[in-house]
Amino acid sequence: MNSNNDLLKMALSRMEGSFSPVTLSAWFDDAEAVSLEGTSFVLRAANQFKKEIIESRFTAPLQQALTELLGEPITLSVVYGDQVPSAEKTGESIGLSPDEEYTFEHFIVGSSNKFAHAAAVSVANHPAENYNPLFIYGQSGLGKTHLLYAIGNVIRGTHPNFRIIYVKGEDFTNELVTAIQEGDVQSFRGKYRMADLLLIDDIQFIAGKERTQEEFFHTFNALYEAGRQIVLTSDRPPKEMNTLEDRMKTRFEWGLLADIQPPDFETRVAIINAKAEKLGFDLPKDVIYCIAENLQSNVRQLEGTVKKIKAKHELGGEAITIDMTQKVIEEVKSISPGLNPTPPMILQTVSNFYSVPVDQILSDRRSKDTVQPRQMAMYLVRKMTNYSLPEIGKVFGRDHTTVMHACDKIDGDRKKNAELEDIIKTLIENIQNL
Repeated sequence: MNSNNDLLKMALSRMEGSFSPVTLSAWFDDAEAVSLEGTSFVLRAANQFKKEIIESRFTAPLQQALTELLGEPITLSVVYGDQVPSAEKTGESIGLSPDEEYTFEHFIVGSSNKFAHAAAVSVANHPAENYNPLFIYGQSGLGKTHLLYAIGNVIRGTHPNFRIIYVKGEDFTNELVTAIQEGDVQSFRGKYRMADLLLIDDIQFIAGKERTQEEFFHTFNALYEAGRQIVLTSDRPPKEMNTLEDRMKTRFEWGLLADIQPPDFETRVAIINAKAEKLGFDLPKDVIYCIAENLQSNVRQLEGTVKKIKAKHELGGEAITIDMTQKVIEEVKSISPGLNPTPPMILQTVSNFYSVPVDQILSDRRSKDTVQPRQMAMYLVRKMTNYSLPEIGKVFGRDHTTVMHACDKIDGDRKKNAELEDIIKTLIENIQNL
């Protein structure tokens, strides 16, 4: 091979079956093949516009043509102007936490998160090879962000030249809004489309935002076609995001979906032990069990309780007893009561949403404007608390069969009614944000 440009010409010739010579000439005549190092081929476009077109339209076919010519998988990187080719660039991490706690070693694995953890480790060790994108979903406080950071920290160590970006879905949207207002959308696009690893936390925040989805759609395509790793987290799977465009749902499902469930008792005990050990003090077994039994749905609360017990013991001189532990648990719950909702909290939230007084929901009235809020409240109490059917019945002054009917009715309707599904999601979010 005389030069990298000769290789480029041969690859373009192979693409003429899919593109006309005029089209290829328009986009590649002033392009330059900068380097071929290992399996990385760097192409310099004449300007930012041509760079984006080549990335979005020609990355996959050009990579295929180069792969066929060289006999091994080739990754294409496109730069323009004075940009440094990826093979020579200095890596950087944007938004990635330096906290050494966010590692796989500090992530407690149990039956509820084993699959998601294994998938994250695989991606960290083999970026863009096995699962791309990786989509991790589950309730708040279960470790999704921890896994994102862990992936980023591993890849930062093993691929020092990688450009790694971590961003929350809400911040991605806000950045785009600012870029539009300032007339600098090109810089916004360049920032994210040059990433080797893109980590987006709480991607559900882009749902319903048309312009944000449009930008992310093209960013996703550019990165995916360039063989760059994408990892996303959400509080729900793509199919349950009713205001997310179908084309986005499809792309999120291209790779691997992995869910995280609330930790079981044994895992909660392990989390508490690990946190206490990290903080350098011992907790009595009965205290550990008390915490694990009373805080069931949120890892952050478990760790926060351990921290607070340590502070009260060391700074306040309090003995570590069951009584003290229970007081701390109640204090932690009061900080974010929505994470451990009670029937009255749920009833009030439903009441506020439907504009129906609580006493009316609990009454014997059977009008449509009362029945649905009542059934919804029963359903949410069943879903968000540990109350049994008979216990829920006592709250509402009904027997357990009435509660069962209400739950079945809501559960059946939500599968057929996208609007009702959105209402449920909104109510749960309102409760959790109390």
